[in-house]
Amino acid sequence: MAKQKIELNSEVSAFLDALEHPLRPVIEELRIGILSADNNLTESIKWNGPNYSLGGEDRITMRVQPPTSASIQLIFHRGAKKQERPKSKLIDDPSNLLIWKENDRAVATFKSVADLEEEQPHLTAIVKKWLSAAK
Repeated sequence: MAKQKIELNSEVSAFLDALEHPLRPVIEELRIGILSADNNLTESIKWNGPNYSLGGEDRITMRVQPPTSASIQLIFHRGAKKQERPKSKLIDDPSNLLIWKENDRAVATFKSVADLEEEQPHLTAIVKKWLSAAK
């Protein structure tokens, strides 16, 4: 089976080029992993980092600032509009990769490509579940 070709947004790539982040390989692996989870995701720059939207609704934002940071964070959310919070966590995360900030907002942290490669199957499942649940 042929591997799906992922189109990375050139504006996001240019933003990251200017940032000169020491964890750029982690950032690139995350970009590809997130976009591979759903063909309908769009990538842009929002909140000073790569942002992923589905149907025009922001769902995942990558925290890459400050560029001296020793980790990259993915913030899973339901956009900027205030919504009623669910009474329980939005998705089930048996991997415990997510650190929950609210029942509809969680963070995953990556410090290296090896760290990401170990968690990639869990991350893909989390992205798919999140996109389905965060409506």
